Amino acid sequence: QVQLVESGGGSVQAGGSLRLSCAASAFTLDDYAIGWFRQAPGKEREAVSCISSDDGSSTYYADSVSGRFAISRDNAKKTVYLQMTNLKPEDTAVYYCAAGRTVEATILLDYEYWGQGTQVTVSS
Repeated sequence: QVQLVESGGGSVQAGGSLRLSCAASAFTLDDYAIGWFRQAPGKEREAVSCISSDDGSSTYYADSVSGRFAISRDNAKKTVYLQMTNLKPEDTAVYYCAAGRTVEATILLDYEYWGQGTQVTVSS
């Protein structure tokens, strides 16, 4: 059964850091681009970051997180990471990872598999 499981969420103060992990099972992670999305209460799900398949040589960051977040992948561990630094209260949301073979980074419908999400709460 194909599965993506996020972990690493939690509560931090503004300026703090968290590292999210997205662990894949039952499929070959190398073949898939992985995106991170977030959804805050009352808002639409939005793209945060994306990393291309295979060697992850291409990445995307939303303007709101560029310079603060870093995405990476370890195909041997079947895991993708999102390192988040200098967190702000507006980063508070449920964070989801998603996998797709051929994606435009910000297009939700391009992604085939989704995790259940992990909560990130940033207090001021």
